[in-house]
Amino acid sequence: MEELIKKFLYTGVGIAALTAEKMQEAVDELVGKGKVSEEEGKKIVDEFADKAETRREKFERELKEMVENVKKGTIFPQFMTKEDFETIVSRIEAIEKKIDAGTESDVKAVVKKTTTRAKKTTTTTK
Repeated sequence: MEELIKKFLYTGVGIAALTAEKMQEAVDELVGKGKVSEEEGKKIVDEFADKAETRREKFERELKEMVENVKKGTIFPQFMTKEDFETIVSRIEAIEKKIDAGTESDVKAVVKKTTTRAKKTTTTTK
């Protein structure tokens, strides 16, 4: 996951650098053709660089927040945490053990109890 995030960042930096380079080339061409003064060209490039820097900072903040959420075990707030997932897995394993060890009436009781809980959870989370 960390390697993927690094690749994503490096790709973004590469795209930004290429875009800035192309922007500079386009402005240089306009200045060379006399369609824009050198001062105006510099202003255009500077404004572009400022906006790109602002967007880069925002992107980095959001990416850091996402990484922190992943480290905490939550990808996004609306998803379950790692602990919640592990709790559910433990409950399923316990149910499976009861089913394997139990009689038919025990199995029906476990299924009924689990189904009732699932309906309550679904109703309260909607």
